[in-house]
Amino acid sequence: MIQIAIISDVHANLPALEAVLADIEARKIEQVYCLGDLVDFAPYGNEVISLFRNRKIPCLLGNHDERIAFDLPVFPLSHHDAVETGSRFEAIAQSKHTVTTENKAWLAQLPFQLEIVFRIGEKAKRILLVHASPWSNDTYVYERDPKADILAFLRQREAAMLVMGHTHVSYIQSFQETVLVNCGSVGRSKEPDRKACYAILEITEAGIRPEIIKLSYDVGTLVNAIRKSPIPDFYADFFLDN
Repeated sequence: MIQIAIISDVHANLPALEAVLADIEARKIEQVYCLGDLVDFAPYGNEVISLFRNRKIPCLLGNHDERIAFDLPVFPLSHHDAVETGSRFEAIAQSKHTVTTENKAWLAQLPFQLEIVFRIGEKAKRILLVHASPWSNDTYVYERDPKADILAFLRQREAAMLVMGHTHVSYIQSFQETVLVNCGSVGRSKEPDRKACYAILEITEAGIRPEIIKLSYDVGTLVNAIRKSPIPDFYADFFLDN
């Protein structure tokens, strides 16, 4: 049996990331992959990036990482009201200002997607890792959405599983021999409990068994840090409104 951990959408939340990595270590899981979005909305962007760099955790390029790495423009999102739109613009501007040049260069070289293959016995298990979807790092793929195009793509790639993030809402969805997993968000979960969320994949000759893990962490430290920073209090209030 092989176990791997998949994390995503840290969004500069160092206390949540530390809690998740401690849990992974306690479970003696040695392989960890990240689906991106290390930055924005909390004041620990450089600390989070440094932790990934120091631990050499394989990571994908999330849409927020791409914006900071390449100084891309920010556009309003249709599902945000005026308050969230203004707060988002301010928070991303703060990341562009504070993330170091060296860390931006590291983000810029991250891959868009990653395919990992494990062979156990006579069978190979192929898993595709993406930030949001196989074609885009800013497309939202929810559990309720049609999946025919994704399933056809995975059959073509002979992949047994797709693991994604971006929506900040976790789910596991099975289609005959193909499984779709959203591992949720470590640092800014949009689920009611707001807990740090990640996925564990247990790989055996019989198949791949995914499990969603949710953890409590020191939200108070995070909230106080946001309030003391130039990041809008909107992002502190988010963690208290549940």
